[in-house]
Amino acid sequence: MTRAGDGGRRVVIGVGNEYRRDDGFGPTVVARLTELGLGDPESGVTVRATDGEPTRLIDLWTGADLAVVVDAVRDGHDHGGHRYELVLGELTDLPDERSSSSHGISLGSTVELGQALGRLPHRLVVLAVGGHEFGFGAGLTPEVAAAVEPVVARVRDLVG
Repeated sequence: MTRAGDGGRRVVIGVGNEYRRDDGFGPTVVARLTELGLGDPESGVTVRATDGEPTRLIDLWTGADLAVVVDAVRDGHDHGGHRYELVLGELTDLPDERSSSSHGISLGSTVELGQALGRLPHRLVVLAVGGHEFGFGAGLTPEVAAAVEPVVARVRDLVG
């Protein structure tokens, strides 16, 4: 596993739209990580938010030794807040409805595209939370907001 000091490029990508309620989970985690100093040039970690468009994701993780993607997903539960941790080999094995982000294309499909293009990171970890509300508006639902700090801690553990 890539850790601080190993010299490998590490990237954290928060996927979502902060003006679509729980879809703002990824950008919220990125903002919190930035507040904590992750993403400073001295940290050796790139921290970015994106809307989840597949080619932008692929561009961000290409050449990385470790890419951590943080996103809210529609997981079929009536309530939000359930956390998932997926690694590269598991992404394409999930049914589309479970792995679908709120952006209309499954993350598994994006991984397959990256693989076909030869542009996958060495290691890819997805930290997702089940969202409940994806309509227009700012602010996470309480269940999803409660997952921010645990996911921030897990990201920090993964990137060293």
